[in-house]
Amino acid sequence: MKKYWHVISIGIQNTLVYRVNFLFRSLFALVPLLTTLYVWRTIYASREAGTQIAGYTLATMSSYYLVVTLVDALTAVTDDDWQIAADIKDGNISQFLVKPIDFLTYRLCLFGANRLIYSAVALVPTLLFIGWQRQYFVLPADFATLGCFMVSLVFTALLQFFLSYTMALLAFWVLDVSAFILMLYALEFLAGGHVFPINLLPPALAHALMLTPFPYQLFFPVSIYLGQVSGTALWQGLAMQLFWVVATYGLARWIWHRGIRKYAAVGG
Repeated sequence: MKKYWHVISIGIQNTLVYRVNFLFRSLFALVPLLTTLYVWRTIYASREAGTQIAGYTLATMSSYYLVVTLVDALTAVTDDDWQIAADIKDGNISQFLVKPIDFLTYRLCLFGANRLIYSAVALVPTLLFIGWQRQYFVLPADFATLGCFMVSLVFTALLQFFLSYTMALLAFWVLDVSAFILMLYALEFLAGGHVFPINLLPPALAHALMLTPFPYQLFFPVSIYLGQVSGTALWQGLAMQLFWVVATYGLARWIWHRGIRKYAAVGG
């Protein structure tokens, strides 16, 4: 484990170089968030006072998007998939084939270091923005809800990473994986709940999406925070989220072993 702690330390040092970039990225991310909030306020303003849309009041709908921003800051993959694909294409993974270090664990440590620094930098403007919007922000119902949210957040981060890692491994077979990575981003954005809560969709479609990993990357943890899932539904959701974490981990391992058989070093 000592070698992986060293990787995390190096990852933190390298990531600190980009702290100003992270700050500006997080600031610009608040612009579309503000636009979305005002769109929903306009929608609710055109209805009777106290109106709910799919169980969301104006406060809970606003909180949904504010918590989405927090979850994104804490768990979203940034450049990891592109870096992994580049390592394969350029032959840089050759060193991991002759050294006692696991490439997946190595990349997971770098991902954690990146999220740690990005979250620390992004948290300041995000919390200031939430403070500005505090009249539309709701807190978790109790500490149990907050605890389940934190557990789901860890599962979300792992699921985000394993999906992106798996997609990047396609570089073993294709020269340019950008189309596949962008396709994954689009699916996560639409089916994960970035644009709107999944339960605004027709029930049959929403239920079908909940059988895929995408809602568990964002919509599900946010729903826990807002108290919209509880009891049996909560534990079933966490079990399903854990299932997808294990499944994507297994898929990542399988594709890695298949890819290594086709791998031919061209550099590194």
